[in-house]
Order: sequence, then C-alpha cells, then structure tokens
Amino acid sequence: MAEYYGLNGEVANTSSGVTIHVEGPSDRIAAFESDLSAKSPPLAYIVDISGQPETVKNFPNFSIVKSKDESEISTLISADVSICEDCLRELLDPNDRRYHYPFINCTNCGPRYTIIDDIPYDRPKTSMRHFKMCPACQAEYDDPSNRRFHAQPNACAACGPRVRLCDNQGNEIAVDDPIPKTANLLKQGYIVAIKGLGGYHLATDAENTDAVLRLRVRKLREEKPFAIMSYDPDHIRRYAEIAPDEMRLLTSIQRPIVLLRKKVPNSISDEVAPHNNYFGVMLPYTPLHYLLLKNGFIALVMTSGNLREEPIAIDNADAFKRLADIADFFLIHNREIYLRSDDSIVRHIAGTKRFIRRSRGFVPIPVFLKNKMLPILACGAELKNTICITKNDTAFLSQHIGDLENLATYDFFQLTIHHLKRILEITPEIIACDMHPDYLSTQYAQEQSNIQKIQVQHHHAHIVSCMTEHKLDGPVIGLSLDGTGYGPDHTVWGGEVLVAEQHAFERVGHIACVPMPGSTAAIKEPWRMAVSYLRDAYGSEFRNLNLKPVSEIADEKLTIISAMMTKGVNSPLTSSLGRLFDGVAAIIGIRQRVNFEGQAAMELEMLSADSTSEIYDYEWISGDMLKILPAPIIRGVVDDLQNGMTVAEIGAKFHETVIQLFADVCGVMRKERHLKRVVLSGGCFQNAFLLTGLIQALEKKNFEVFTHQQVPANDGGLALGQAMVAAAQIRRD
Repeated sequence: MAEYYGLNGEVANTSSGVTIHVEGPSDRIAAFESDLSAKSPPLAYIVDISGQPETVKNFPNFSIVKSKDESEISTLISADVSICEDCLRELLDPNDRRYHYPFINCTNCGPRYTIIDDIPYDRPKTSMRHFKMCPACQAEYDDPSNRRFHAQPNACAACGPRVRLCDNQGNEIAVDDPIPKTANLLKQGYIVAIKGLGGYHLATDAENTDAVLRLRVRKLREEKPFAIMSYDPDHIRRYAEIAPDEMRLLTSIQRPIVLLRKKVPNSISDEVAPHNNYFGVMLPYTPLHYLLLKNGFIALVMTSGNLREEPIAIDNADAFKRLADIADFFLIHNREIYLRSDDSIVRHIAGTKRFIRRSRGFVPIPVFLKNKMLPILACGAELKNTICITKNDTAFLSQHIGDLENLATYDFFQLTIHHLKRILEITPEIIACDMHPDYLSTQYAQEQSNIQKIQVQHHHAHIVSCMTEHKLDGPVIGLSLDGTGYGPDHTVWGGEVLVAEQHAFERVGHIACVPMPGSTAAIKEPWRMAVSYLRDAYGSEFRNLNLKPVSEIADEKLTIISAMMTKGVNSPLTSSLGRLFDGVAAIIGIRQRVNFEGQAAMELEMLSADSTSEIYDYEWISGDMLKILPAPIIRGVVDDLQNGMTVAEIGAKFHETVIQLFADVCGVMRKERHLKRVVLSGGCFQNAFLLTGLIQALEKKNFEVFTHQQVPANDGGLALGQAMVAAAQIRRD
C-alpha cells in the first residue's frame, strides 16, 4: 500500500501493536491511513489507528523491519482460518508448483493460534521454525507484491511439512501419495485418525452405517451426534437444507460446524445424528480436507479425535497411544500443534449466529469491554469449560476445553491458562471461579497462592456475561435458565429470575424446588425427575398413573425413590428449568435415560410441533420471592397425554407455556422494579423454540431484550461473566 501511494518509511510488529513510519505528501498519507482499515486483508482485525507527526528521516524506500519486543503486549493474535480462494485455486491447478500440496497457505489464510508459541507473531516463534524455506518460498516471503509476503507458515513440498499414512501401530505405509490411499481406505469402511489444524479428527464415510456404528462403539459415544464435512454446498444440499444466513456461516473464513435441518429422506447414515432433526455440518477448511473430499464422498464423519470426554489428541505419539483402539489407520503430518482447538459449533436462531461452542476460527479474538480493568483470570465452570483472561479493555476467552471430569482435561485446562498467560504476557491479580466447591476449576482457583480470590454465583455470571457483550450497566431483569448451578442456599438452581448488576444480584423469582432423587443420577436418568414432578403434582397417587416413568420402573425402586425424597436422602432440591424439561420428556415417553447431557430436552425440542396457540395453566406464589409452581403444568401434560394428544402437540404446548410464563413474570418485575431491559442467558437458550418465542413474547410486551451473540449462552461463556463480576466487585471495594 505504501508503494502504491509512493510513500517511504518502515513498518514493524511490536508487542503492543503495529508501528508504521511513513514519509510523503500529507494527502497521500491521509489516503494511506484511510485504506489501512478500509482495504485491510481478511485476517486483519484493527482495533484502533492513532497517528502523530514525526521527524522526517528521509527513508530511501518502504521496508519491513525486524519485530520489536516491548514491555507490554497488546497485539491481538489471529485465529486459525480456512484456506482462501486464491490458495484453493493453486491447490487444484496442475500447473502450479503447489499443486496438491496439503499445507498451502498465504497471509490471508491458514494456521495461526494453534502454531504460535510466543509473540510477536514471527516464524521463529511458531512450529514452522523447524522448516527452512527453500529459495522459491523465501523469494515470495521477501517480495512486498506477493500474496505470501511475510506469511509466517509459508512452505511448499520442497521445504515444508509432509503427510504420512500409518497403520494404528505407527508403522508407515509406503505409498506415493498418502491422501488418495486414505480416501480409498475410507471408502472401504475403515476409520482413519486425521491430523488437522487444531488436533486430530476421527473420520469415516458418513454414508456407511457399519463404519459409523463401529466408530460409536470404539469411541464410547452411544448417541451424541457426529459432525460431518462435505466438499462444497452442492454436496450438503443433497442431505440438508441451507438457508441464506446458514450459507454465510458455512462459507465464512472460520468454517464452523453449522446445525442444518435434515432433508428427508437422505443418504447419510441414521447413526450420524440419531433422534435429531439436524446435522452438524462443516465445509473443508484445510487443503488436506479438500484433497480427501474430492475423491467422491457425499460427506465424511469428522469427529474429535478423543475417547469420550478426553481432550482431542494433537501430538502424533499421543494420538497413537490414545486412538489406536479406535482408528484403523492414521494420516499424520510433522507440523506441530502447540495448542489444541476443537471445531466451533454455531446455529442460526432468531436472526443471528448463536455459539454452541466457540473455539477454532474465533479464538483468541477477544470480547471488547466497556472499561479498562485489572488483569483477572476466570476459571469457568465444570462442563463446557473455557477460561477467560482480561487485559485493559479486552477479555480473552480460551478455546473449548471440555468437561472437567478427568485428569487429562484438567491438565489441558491448566496448560491453557499457562499458555494464554504467557503469550499475552498477563499476570492476573485476581482469580475468579464458581461457588461450587466440587468443581475442579474452583479447586484450582482455591489452590493458587498470593492472589485475591473471588467466587461468583453461577447464574449471576451467566447474566453478566451477556450484559458484557452488550456493554450494559445494571440493573436488568435476568432470566438465567439452565440445568445445574450451585445456589448460595445449597440448592441446585437453574430456573432463575434475577435483578442483576455487574457487582451484585438479587434472586427475585424461581421455579419452585423439587427433589432430585439420586442427585447427579437424576441428570442421567430423567425418569427420576419425572417421578419427582409427578409426586409434587399428585402426591402418593402418582403411582396409579399409567405413565412410562411409573409403569416401566419396578415398584420396589419407586418405593425407595419416594422414601429418599421424603427423607431428603441424596435428593438435593432443584429449581432447574433443564430438569423440568427432562421430567416432561420422560413423562410423555420420549426418553427415560440419556447418553449425553441435555439429550432428553433436546429431543423434546426436536419432536415438538412448530407452533401452537395453546398453553397449560400456570401459577406462582407471590411474596418476598416469586415461586413458579410446576404442578399445574405437569397435571396439564398428564391430562393431555391420557386424552390422546400427540407428543408433538404436547411438546409445543409445553414450550409455549414456558415462554408465556416467563414473559408474564417479567411483566410483574417491571411493575415492581421499574425495569424494562431483560437479559437471557443459560444453556436452555440453545433451544431455538424457547429463545425465539421468548424474544418475541417479551418484545411484544415492549421489553428491550438482550441475548448472546459473541459467546455461548451455555457454560462456555460463563468465564466472561465471572471475570466481569469480580472486576465490578473490586471496583466497589
């Protein structure tokens, strides 16, 4: 750009940003500065441009100088993004020197975050430092007019990383080109572990039911949907619907997994996403993916390379150790991955993109804050864990870490904290965590010495995370609706109406509590919650009802469960909307046991009719605390079921009831507290029926409604709220 405008000077990467010195006529410098933001390349994310006069040094030309380390790092680190159109054309051009080279990239695409060891972002501080550029690549790297000018991962077949095909014992298979051979193995029904951008995938032919079932058995993943990848949108249209907004998500440079409605019938195996109306679909984002998929697949299963809830494998030796019992073959490469990053998952709901998982492609782009704040580390929740580190007016959320239920994930959690602290050069002064004493993330925080610790209530953090996205100051009405969160009263919260500010909250309403017989067992066996809600609605007479949770459970077991609830033995009280969804799903016969978190509620959403004008009777007890009674709703569900109403009709009616109920509760709070802003957060708002309907119902009542757009509504966004609550409390002190 400087050469275009005839300007001389220099540019340098520094820890605090990019420093540009230009000399020339003022009108050209003004045009140059304007174009910096208006014509920036795809991966550029410009936060601010500031200028000041400098002494003319009479530079003979314009050049890039060696990066400069400074005392404070504030440069943003780019996320990993998909191969660009220019590189894709070269990849598929037989006359190009990088024809079929699976690591083709340029300044506009390719790996970034997952290969960075330190900043400033230069080749010696990435995993590409092990590959010396050949003369041809070096010439591109040094040429300002070339698309690969200072592209740090620049390489070709002569000097860069290479792929190898191995059996599951690590023995290399001699073959001229490993990629077509891998495609043939996939067509034969084999499972292949493929090293990608942020870790390993486990791949198999999505049309081959035997192969998909074998993958489920080996991976210990009974019914949770698998993600699939297709070569282009035309292939996807053969099995899924693509709305225009969904197309934009699919083809964005981040290439997330997008939830798309299935076409019926379709050729994809029923075992890819059983009992689900949607496929999780992504387009290729690496050259290797394109080279595999061009071999005639409608779609490949591309699921995380791990066993159940372990972190995905990123290291070759570790992959052979952990995945050898799952994969038949391994397609590996010798470019190191420094930090694993799962695929992001999004869904288009209520007019915008909603994150289910925010990871590859979006991390580590920060959330920009309203005010500068102290450096804070927030440790997140137990499930869907992410961590957050704040610096000045930015909050950096980590990639998806996972469920902190095993040592491997806990090690990844600690590694992520260490890595982000180092590459961002942040030494936290405060550490924030959840109130739940048994969370590993909470225990980690409590074990840290010489740092101030602040525990943040789970549902308060949810609401504040959404407030932060919208730069809201309180107070607001917060509807925090999810499955589980530790309440200060030692009950399990999850159906909460809060009046929230950043530094504090007041619980003004909630779903009336019922017991969770068996505690966490009630999450895995929704019939237990059904029994609890039926007992709450009918007393001991519930055992006379001809319902699956009653008729399919042995009398002796029902007697034990009833006694547990009566005596309060291993039966914590819960106000959770997630558990109410589970209970209704079990009552109407959808699912008595689940194989993954939220499965019953998800299937209730999937099986519900699109809309209804009918609702169940509902009521609440007023007073110091508004308590929503589930019993009238449960009795209405049972009556409809016994009168022959379909599951689809009951499901829609139940959803509509929840929508109208909470909209009316907000109306009460507006009268009492004179508040008109409503913030929606919590895992229940991944439900498109609930989220869309509640937004519409609240806006119809002239509320201002705020929902998540930058971070997940589920626990994946919780760390952001924890950090902001901690900062607000420190400011108050």
